[in-house]
Amino acid sequence: MTTLYFVRHAHSTYSTDELNRPLSEDGRADAQRVTRLLLHENINILISSPYKRAIQTIEGLEKPLRTRIVIEDDFKERILSAEPVADFGLAMDQVWADYSFAWPGGESNLVAQKRGVQALYKVLQQYKGNSIAIGTHGNMMVLIMNALDKRYDYSFWKQLEMPDIYKLSFVENKLVSVQRIWRKTPPWPHI
Repeated sequence: MTTLYFVRHAHSTYSTDELNRPLSEDGRADAQRVTRLLLHENINILISSPYKRAIQTIEGLEKPLRTRIVIEDDFKERILSAEPVADFGLAMDQVWADYSFAWPGGESNLVAQKRGVQALYKVLQQYKGNSIAIGTHGNMMVLIMNALDKRYDYSFWKQLEMPDIYKLSFVENKLVSVQRIWRKTPPWPHI
């Protein structure tokens, strides 16, 4: 059994610098809660998107688990457009309505999904039998999950919290279960 904990990053301070956008004050507090929760999940591998907000959401696990985060570029968020979009909601509606549609300079759902799924299978092969926390992003996480089970779609993405955590269990490369393990409200386990 290989277990993946997809961790959607905590709230970040908006900027157009996708790579270096940090967590907000609320996001940092939630990242501490993520650490406390995941310390009880027997995780032994940490992987993250290269984006600062994804790294910051799981980096609290490094010291207690005595490991370092491995960066996997292909878990970065989907590129919606080369330039900021005027209406984010409308832009998202369009890419999810037509998986082959891409805004100028952006990735279609199909292209982003292929990238994410390739990263998923790379991790499943390289870390077979381990429990792995993966710091990633809402769209990328749901696109990967959607490739495995069509129930994880646009309406599912819209109900995600920030952060959010889904535990996916695999036997070989076959998904056998999905469980949401994030709770926005206490009680939280203590370190």
